Amino acid sequence: MKKGIITALLLLSGMTFSVAGQDTNEMIRKEVASSLSEAELMYRDLHQNPELSLMEFKTAVKMADALKRLGFEVTTGVGGNGVVGIYRNGDGPVIMLRTDMDALPVRETTGLPFASTVRVTAEDGTETPVMHACGHDLHMTVWLGTLKTLTALKKRWKGTIVAIAQPAEEVSGGSDRMIADGLFTRFPLPDYALCYHVSADLPAGTIGYCPGAIFAGVNSADIKVRGVGGHGAMPHKTIDPVVLSAKMILDFQTIVSREINPVWPAVVTVGAIHGGTKHNIIPEEVDMKLTLRFFSDEVYKQIINSLTRICNGQAAAAGVPADRMPVITLGREFTPPVINDPGLVTMATASMGSILGAESVARVDPATVAEDFGKYGRTEENVKIALFWLGGVNQVRYDESISAGTMIPALHSSNFLPDFTPTYTTGVAAMARVMIDLFNGK
Repeated sequence: MKKGIITALLLLSGMTFSVAGQDTNEMIRKEVASSLSEAELMYRDLHQNPELSLMEFKTAVKMADALKRLGFEVTTGVGGNGVVGIYRNGDGPVIMLRTDMDALPVRETTGLPFASTVRVTAEDGTETPVMHACGHDLHMTVWLGTLKTLTALKKRWKGTIVAIAQPAEEVSGGSDRMIADGLFTRFPLPDYALCYHVSADLPAGTIGYCPGAIFAGVNSADIKVRGVGGHGAMPHKTIDPVVLSAKMILDFQTIVSREINPVWPAVVTVGAIHGGTKHNIIPEEVDMKLTLRFFSDEVYKQIINSLTRICNGQAAAAGVPADRMPVITLGREFTPPVINDPGLVTMATASMGSILGAESVARVDPATVAEDFGKYGRTEENVKIALFWLGGVNQVRYDESISAGTMIPALHSSNFLPDFTPTYTTGVAAMARVMIDLFNGK
């Protein structure tokens, strides 16, 4: 039997991994087992009916209704479609558990009987397919399963749960919107904030953790390179922005390789370059689109300063007039790194290991993907946050990928397909154990 399946069966069978907290672990496993069938129905419904960022109207209603059935005080419309549920269970810590709700403009090709066939009209008027290709349907299901387990075991802990269902994670605006709408002032202020992100690299039945920065910060940059256009047969009468852009792109490669301290990862990628209309015309302008990834504010500032210096320096060297220097426009959807509180991660992984077994909880490297969960830890309230990878890959497919080198569908892939049962049981059991221990000051 494979590891992910073994973990799921052990959780459901009530076998113990440790002496400490044995009774609580058994009670958690019992609740996980009892919720599995209902949870899978919820998961399939969410998967089959995805909604794009800022359009999570029906999904938000489902989350709010589920919270009400569990006895939460529910507020809707927080920061748009955001949902906040409060469960008060005596004096104790306040813990925020977050899920995201939005899906992606991807056409699903998994072949599942409950695959999404949803198509919607986007803001630009075009029709687009929609799919939960980043696991937010699974996030919501595990979130609800954890809350159901905690409310069922309310005699085992004291404190307050702040459960939030966040809109617009994929466009990195939902957390900002909820914070701006009073998340930390209208509702109990969390001592801790926790969440998962399903992994397309770890086998189901496992959890990955990383103290400190686990996800990169990201922003986009648009660079307009301006020259002096003219006839392609007379380049000496022009300042060619195509050639100028090529020089800049080559120099951009030295930002990471020669300017940033090698121990600090960073990415500077030119994803698009557009200029000109015909073979024999040297254009006036070239537009470049870049993505920037970083794990600290200092590195981000260094990247921006370097881009500015390189662009202006190359333009000046080419003789571009002072009033036609390059224009760099940074994206408005800046997402900071997700920086986990090391102490919170240490405590949480010990709790996870107590119910899953230490071999199922592994340290992983930081990832250059981005997630706006990090913004909850950057406000003046200084909330301690921790995000964990929740392994979602079917164990057989994972083993095949190792032995045969086959590709596993990645996050945002049209074929992304988590292995539901071991992923759900692992995620709910581990997070419920973590929260109970936090509530009890362990």
